[in-house]
Formats: sequence, C-alpha cells, structure tokens
Amino acid sequence: MKENNYFYIPQIKKRNQKAARFKGFAALALASSLFFLGIFLFDMVRQGLPALNQVYVKVDVTIDEGTLKNPYAEFDRNTLSVISRAWVRGLPAMVEKNPEWMNTTQTLWALGAAETDQYIKGKQHRLKPAQIEQVEALRAEGKVELRFNSIFFSTGDSKIPENAGFFSAVVGSVLTMLVTMAIAVPIGIMTAIYLEEFAPDNRLTQLIEININNLAAIPSILFGLLGLAIFINFFGVPRSSPLVGGMTLALMSLPVIIVSSKAALKSVPESIRLAGFGLGLTRWQIVKDHVLPLALPGMLTGSIIALAQAIGETAPLIMVGMIAFVPDAATSIFEAATVMPAQIYTWSGMPEKMYVEKTAAGILVLLTILLSLNTVAIFLRRKFTKKW
Repeated sequence: MKENNYFYIPQIKKRNQKAARFKGFAALALASSLFFLGIFLFDMVRQGLPALNQVYVKVDVTIDEGTLKNPYAEFDRNTLSVISRAWVRGLPAMVEKNPEWMNTTQTLWALGAAETDQYIKGKQHRLKPAQIEQVEALRAEGKVELRFNSIFFSTGDSKIPENAGFFSAVVGSVLTMLVTMAIAVPIGIMTAIYLEEFAPDNRLTQLIEININNLAAIPSILFGLLGLAIFINFFGVPRSSPLVGGMTLALMSLPVIIVSSKAALKSVPESIRLAGFGLGLTRWQIVKDHVLPLALPGMLTGSIIALAQAIGETAPLIMVGMIAFVPDAATSIFEAATVMPAQIYTWSGMPEKMYVEKTAAGILVLLTILLSLNTVAIFLRRKFTKKW
C-alpha cells in the first residue's frame, strides 16, 4: 500500500502542476486580450472625441446683391483663410432662407476651416504665422468657440474636411442591412429547418451540408466577386445601391445563419420529437409547435451575430461599388449609397489631419452599433429561454 501511495502521489502532484500552469496561461491570454482591447478602445476614444466638437468663428457679413453672386468677395483674405469655404459657398442659401438679412450687416458664426480647427484643438496644423496671428486675435476678442459638431451626424461625405459627415454612411448601412436581413434570415432559417428536420439523410444532403460549412469559411471578398458577376453584370442591379450590397451580404451571411440555426435545432432533445410522434402529431406540427420555439433563441442569436458581422464588412462592398463618393443620404434601396466601414476606409486614406479624428469617431459609431446588436442578441436569447 505504501508503494502504491509512493508511486501515485508524485503523478498527482505533476498533474496538478500542469493543470495550474494551463490555468495560468489561460488567465494570461485573457488578460493580454483585455489589455490590448483596452488600448484600442482608449486610443479610439482619445482620437475620436475631439471630432464631436467643431470650431466656429464669429464674422460680420454685409448682405447685399453681391453676396448672392459672389459670397467670397464679402470677406478679406485673412478671414477667408480661417473660415470654411464650404460655409461661405452656402451663404447665399442662408440668405434665401432669411430674406430679412438683405441690405444689412449680420454677425454670424462661420464654420472654421480644418486647419483652424486643428490649431485650436492643439493638434498638428499647416497654418502660416499670419494666419495664426489672425486666429489668436479673433480668440482674444471672444470670436472663436468650440461647439458640438452637428455636421458629423447630419451630413454626408465631403471633399472639404470640416464639412464631412457620417450620416449618409449610417443611412446606407441601415438600408443595406434591411435588405440583408429580409433575404438572409428567413431563407437561412427555413433552409436549416428543412435540412435538419425534413431532408432525407443521403449523399446529396450530406454534400449540401459540407458545402454550406465550407462557404462559411471562405474569404468575404469572394462573395463580392460573386455579387458583381451575378447581380450587377447578369441581372443589372444598380451598382453602388443598398439593394446590391444587401444581396451580396445576404450571400455571405446565409452559411453562418444556416449553420447556427442547425446547431440550435440539434440542441433540442430528441425526446421531445419522440413524444410528439407518440401522441400522433405530424412532423410539421412537432417542429412548428415544439422544436422551433425551443430552438428560436439560438437561431436569433446566430442570425444577429451574422448580421453584426455583415455590417462591419468592407471587402465585398468594395467589389459592388459601395465605396464611391456619396455626399447625400440615399432615400431608397435603388440609389447610390455608401456604408460605414467603406466610409471609414475612405477617410483613413485622406491626407488631411482632420480626417484622423473623423475616422476614429466613425469607428466609435460602428462599434456602438455592433455592441448594441450583440446586446440585443443576448437579451432575446435570455427572454425566449425563460419563456419556453
């Protein structure tokens, strides 16, 4: 007995030591992941929060007929160098909305130029000494303010950095995801139900399931090539539209939805099906009234996660033209539009420094939407799990 104890105690000690090391490595991996995630989020917040504020400069403008013809003539060279030319170009439209301004001198808050904005925020800029003196003189007079950047949330893209917004990209993403959801979710769930509950177990269905599993793992850009070849070149769907983008993302999301829905159906105990057959129910009645309600939480979770993955895709949408310059928000799924990932990708390659903070702010908006979708998935899963 002593010999047996002497033999087994070292083995148990080594086993416990290996288990402790494995646990330590797992904890270290988790801590490393959280550390790098924290660095990423901190850097995005640090760079993105300044985009929520925009510099405005108070200027005196004499409104007359010449203002409507050439608004640039109403400002001297120094003032034009520190305010946005987009704001000056839009001055006639403001006068048309306020006809009482005609033949008067108005004190208006003009949108600051990109370089003025970066200078006031203490970032790298390209202002010349004379322009810096002009900005400092205006600041000393209380004519320079940082205000909430409503432009970022209410306008589309622009070649002028201070006038560029994220609104059209958000609208394009919403329209694209509505198309994706309308196509991928019902087709994916119904396909999973047929393959798992009704299809015969033969070589054909096995081949179909193998191909579906393989499609869930191929690069997303291949779906973009497929969408370009089929939807645009063959069927003539409008290029750059949410319709073609949504159908392309639906192709990409279908395998994930089918696989996750099949897994949810497999998790339902076989005893429920057998009990239904014992009571004389048909297979459709068993699936509709008993199996599907129990599998629904997993199906919804898988579908929402697949849609959350699709909303962050850029490569397939580049292939169907949804990275084009689109200043105005689309009003239908047939008009040209861009999406949030494509807009972020475009801004990240722009040379102006102001686009850096706009890119980070766009990433924060996209992350907020993705986290919201995952929160909805968790909520629905818990709600339906408790209900059934």
